[in-house]
Amino acid sequence: MGACVFQKIHVGLPKQFTGMKRKYFSVLLVVAAFLLNSPAMACTNYIVTKGASADGSVMITYAADSHVLFGELYHWAPAVYPEGAMMDIYEWDTGKFMGQIKQARRTYNVVGNMNEFQVAIGETTYGGLPQLETQKGAIMDYGSLIYIALQRSKTAREAIMVIGNLMAEYGYASSGESFSIADKNEAWIMEIIGKGDFEKGAVWVARRIPDGYVSGHANQARIQTFPLANGKTSITDEQFAKINLPGIECVYSHDVIEFARKNLKFEGKDADFSFSDTYAPITFDGARFCENRVWSFFREVNSDMEKYLGYIMGHDLKNRMPLFILPNKKISQKDLMTYMRSHMEGTPLDMSTDIGAGPYECPYRWRPMVWEVDGKTYVHERVTATQQTGFSFVSQSRNMADEVGGIIWFSVDDAASTVYTPIYTSSRNIPATFARGNGAMMEWSDDAAFWVFNQVSNFAYTRYNAIHPEIQVRQDSLENLYIKRVQDIDKKALELLSSDKTAAIMYVTDFSVKNADDLVHYWKKFYQYLFMKYMDGNVKTYIPGQQNPKVVQPGYGEEWLRTIVNDNGEELKYIGAPSH
Repeated sequence: MGACVFQKIHVGLPKQFTGMKRKYFSVLLVVAAFLLNSPAMACTNYIVTKGASADGSVMITYAADSHVLFGELYHWAPAVYPEGAMMDIYEWDTGKFMGQIKQARRTYNVVGNMNEFQVAIGETTYGGLPQLETQKGAIMDYGSLIYIALQRSKTAREAIMVIGNLMAEYGYASSGESFSIADKNEAWIMEIIGKGDFEKGAVWVARRIPDGYVSGHANQARIQTFPLANGKTSITDEQFAKINLPGIECVYSHDVIEFARKNLKFEGKDADFSFSDTYAPITFDGARFCENRVWSFFREVNSDMEKYLGYIMGHDLKNRMPLFILPNKKISQKDLMTYMRSHMEGTPLDMSTDIGAGPYECPYRWRPMVWEVDGKTYVHERVTATQQTGFSFVSQSRNMADEVGGIIWFSVDDAASTVYTPIYTSSRNIPATFARGNGAMMEWSDDAAFWVFNQVSNFAYTRYNAIHPEIQVRQDSLENLYIKRVQDIDKKALELLSSDKTAAIMYVTDFSVKNADDLVHYWKKFYQYLFMKYMDGNVKTYIPGQQNPKVVQPGYGEEWLRTIVNDNGEELKYIGAPSH
């Protein structure tokens, strides 16, 4: 989601909330006043090319992280418009009316962040230089660019061209963005930043990820130097007519370097120009809160990534990671679901092992992320799986007929506590439980997937090491089941497609809708089970034929009890021999 604005706040806390050391009678929580190019701490994308995937599909992931985003599944049906039709543009983050643009004569079916031709787009906001964040009169915000490009593009390269042309014609109304753009053949990273009020439009660079490689981005611009235009492997937007040449691996705005020379005092050689270092220089925040999430993915698939530990911890900002790497193994959609659930387990950034995890080893910390005690500043980690996720997905663009090939594995809420359900992107309807209008951030709906999954995840945060393993078992079982179901659905749908395209599309639509709605109903019952079992600090087990369950009271672990003793043991001592 869009860039967050952080302001410093001072909070005087009552004694009972001052932490483990009683001397901290007054604690100041400080949200860091991020400087210059400070990134928004939201959203994560991973990219897998077909040569790196287990089944030959191109995959991207996206976690749309925002404290105000209500998770729902968007849908635009295909349409034909009359000559001269106009389209209203509303800013995705705020709903603000931005203006009108020319409507395309024909638009395509879009389900979530993927269309019927298997084009998928994700994003992360990196912000960049503050003087470039706003542009008077600009219409195209980053969210509108994504969903309009999906409605108008049959390939990833077409999407790049649509985005570039829209920004040039209508201006760019957001801060710096990184886009993941994929189809069934290839995947690209496109990084954009506006020209502020210097000029209309934006400067940008798009790099193709070499087949067999993986990449990612997470709120920090990652494209540094890039191949300069030669008409064969690299072109500018003035050469868009060549974009479909098979050798093209880089496309960029013709003035991306010139603009920096003119307005940002770049004085180096063109060949040495780095997009990231110029428009969004790396900082401690960018490494520790953003690049760390890319590293979390990279280290799962390549054994040589420990050498970047100092970089992602913010200790060595010069040792930057490459834009893409060669994985040591093939990656499945299930693998990507797992990587989106990372809490940095087994690394120095694992938050389940320090005192902040509490007695139940909860790997989450409530905001602010940057805080101050006794004049010193500290951080909580920002990892991939986070509580404020609106929705996330794993997209699969597969090498088969488009009517069957495109699947978006969709979920709402925290990826670590949710379930990814398969939605074929040729679907003409979407599940009612995920539909827009079924609830809102301040409007409860018992049938809204967002609220059902939030009930489970937020309850789990209270007894994480007991409840979350139960979630994982259900999660894993369901996703494995869905993967097998998709294989059967594929087979039947392809059979139907050979004789009746409409029947095939309705078949995958019906499956997508029913599977998702059944999942939400199941998860609602699961919440009821968890609540009954773990309420009031007890753990209850049903005994067939008996009114009352078996009840155990596990209390706290010895390590946490020792922490209590170290903090206040003298006052809590039992006098005399225990009588119970």
